[in-house]
Amino acid sequence: MSSKLDLPQDARLSLVDNTSLRITELRVQDEGNYTCKEVLNQTAHEHRVQLLVASGPSHMTVTISPSMALPNGTRYVEKHATVVFNCTSNSRPKPTMGWTFHPPSSSPEAFTEDNSSSNYFILNNFTPSLQGNYSCSARNPLSGRRQTLTEEILVYYPPQSVPRCWAQTLEMGLMLQLFCSWAGGYPPPVLQWREEKRDLENSSCVVNATVTADTRVETLNSSRLFHGKEFKCVGNHIIKAQTADPTCTVQIKIPSLEAEPLKTCFVGGNVTLTCQVTESNPPAKITWLRSPAGPEAEIQPGKRHHIMQEGRISSLTIQNCSHSDDEGYYLCKAQNPVGLREVYVCLTVKKPVNIVGVVGTIVVLLLLGILVISGIILYYNPLLCLKGSVFRNQDSSDVLVLVDSEAEDKEEEEEEATSDSTVHQVTALVNGNGLQMGNGYHITEGDRDEQHSKISSKETENEERPIT
Repeated sequence: MSSKLDLPQDARLSLVDNTSLRITELRVQDEGNYTCKEVLNQTAHEHRVQLLVASGPSHMTVTISPSMALPNGTRYVEKHATVVFNCTSNSRPKPTMGWTFHPPSSSPEAFTEDNSSSNYFILNNFTPSLQGNYSCSARNPLSGRRQTLTEEILVYYPPQSVPRCWAQTLEMGLMLQLFCSWAGGYPPPVLQWREEKRDLENSSCVVNATVTADTRVETLNSSRLFHGKEFKCVGNHIIKAQTADPTCTVQIKIPSLEAEPLKTCFVGGNVTLTCQVTESNPPAKITWLRSPAGPEAEIQPGKRHHIMQEGRISSLTIQNCSHSDDEGYYLCKAQNPVGLREVYVCLTVKKPVNIVGVVGTIVVLLLLGILVISGIILYYNPLLCLKGSVFRNQDSSDVLVLVDSEAEDKEEEEEEATSDSTVHQVTALVNGNGLQMGNGYHITEGDRDEQHSKISSKETENEERPIT
């Protein structure tokens, strides 16, 4: 430099050893061209120096829209949403900016970089496979300074179905378990059991604190239960898919039983007693008991007793029935935490029946009945004629004819009248060649011969008539 007088009037500028220029608190306006003039041997030499001021990157911002921030700073977006990622930075000159995606279980994926103060991109149909860490990086091309901001993005979605409720009984039989399941969403929903009140409209009280889980289980003592009581499970998810929180309801009921009251078994045979639970919530435990005279004793499966339950139907099969051991009353008992129901079945054991003797007796009675009916018909209906050949040989020509007595009397009277008429005619023929009969009828000699021949044939026919 030729002299200090050539420097601007700025306390930030100073010469060092009369050879170097020192600038403190560098500012953007300090950027420009500087000339160093050197005189050697009365010869001037100039050297130009360009000063560029680099700043940043600074004041970086990252926006992800639409998204919501959790208390720990993590952001989430709704499944299938369209998400816009934008990153800005202050830098002189313009920085080189780019995005990098860090999936949870794979290597990072870098997006295209560009020289700009702002960099953005859009992802459509955002799915759970796209959740992870998104980093925006800005690098100053002069200073090489780099700045990076990272945002963790989660994908949230509610369950597609509605909550499902049911009740179960613990092994001891006096405790009730209420189950509420609402799976299929992320993160798990918030579930809460409420006890519905019957005395007040739209009144309920919280059974216990809320739980964030796919399934909520609540255990209650039987002292708080009665028939028809209702419990409601209310589900809540951070992503509101419905205007109102979805719910499901469980109504507990005491068991109801049905059974055949009377059953019969033959000695040495098998019999099955059935008992059906028509209504029960939670499902009831079914047991069989025998109470012949003393205290009731639960029947355990063994060689002669087989117990099987399919759904709500329980069956007790007794093999090789015995009158002394098996006849009597059997008790079917159904119990759940709400209450107990019982039904009795009476079993009668009988001796086997002689089927052959019964069938023989029936056959004999039928034959006797047929004979009695036939005799009555023959007695009250004598006009019945039985025609046919009985014990007929091949050359036999005998015919058995049954003739009613009244018909026989009429035939004899007709024969007598015919005979009298014939006698009168014969007398008339003998006394003359021709007679004048009443009503102008005249018998000639020719007629006399003809009449005589008819009389002869008539007498011959009467002689050959079979005797009846």
